[in-house]
Amino acid sequence: MIAPAPSENHPHCNILVILGPTASGKTRLGVQLARTFKGEIISADSRQVYRGLDLGAGKDLGEYGEIPYHLIDIVDPGTEFNVFEFQRRFLEAFENIRERGLLPVLVGGSGLYLEAVLNGYRMVEVPENEKLRRELAELSMEKLAERLRSTGQRLHNTTDLIDRARLVRAIEIATHDPHTLPRSLGLHPITFGIHWDRGVLRERITTRLRERMAAGLITEVETLLASGVSHETLDFLGLEYRFIARHLRGELNRNDLFQKLNSAIHDFAKRQETWFRRMERNGTAIHWLSGGDDLLDQALQVLQRMGNINA
Repeated sequence: MIAPAPSENHPHCNILVILGPTASGKTRLGVQLARTFKGEIISADSRQVYRGLDLGAGKDLGEYGEIPYHLIDIVDPGTEFNVFEFQRRFLEAFENIRERGLLPVLVGGSGLYLEAVLNGYRMVEVPENEKLRRELAELSMEKLAERLRSTGQRLHNTTDLIDRARLVRAIEIATHDPHTLPRSLGLHPITFGIHWDRGVLRERITTRLRERMAAGLITEVETLLASGVSHETLDFLGLEYRFIARHLRGELNRNDLFQKLNSAIHDFAKRQETWFRRMERNGTAIHWLSGGDDLLDQALQVLQRMGNINA
């Protein structure tokens, strides 16, 4: 398909962005758009960067076909990968794709990662503060959590409150104030959001979890543990890995595992949707697509009306 002609009312789009809650069909739409406009995928998912997290992180690599992808399977579990590192690697991938005359397609559901790119956060790498760490070493987990809340920083990950090392690091980063003035990253995005009726999305989440359990999700976690990944690291790696680790420790039977994990993923999807709506209220222009089999057609209609893809 030939890309639409540019419009005088909009700058040339140099990146497409696909966001939405888990199980909304982001990957499939991203691949379809990349195939249509000679593009490559950049993942904006905080877990897909880790090797070995396949079923639980929903990589769905079989959907990509011939379409190249970036920021998937680039670090080992246990490696600290934060929003600063994501922004740095995103820019490398974005510039590489554009230099080859192709269109980057950013796909993901990690709200902070998406905001760091779309809002151009000026990220700084926060060094360890030994003086602060010595001070914090004397505090209980409850006092540490209170200290973090007192900084006024919005929590981006609840695991900051259940792991001591992450809690200390979060205080360190919050005290340093890494999010300063925004800067231009040279992006002219068109952003699509996928929205499903709440009941339908719940069904999609439940069906996908059943499929991934049947495909060997528990075995995937057992393999990670056998390779040396700790239970503490699994807690950090997200809901699927946290709940299955509890099952493998004998804390949850198989039925409770599914029911509690399924409910937790539903709640997570709600939080994702809340985050995206807040992004919209704060100025991110999002073209919402109604969930269904015609997502590509809906997106193409928007692009045709805007007429400003320059790929």
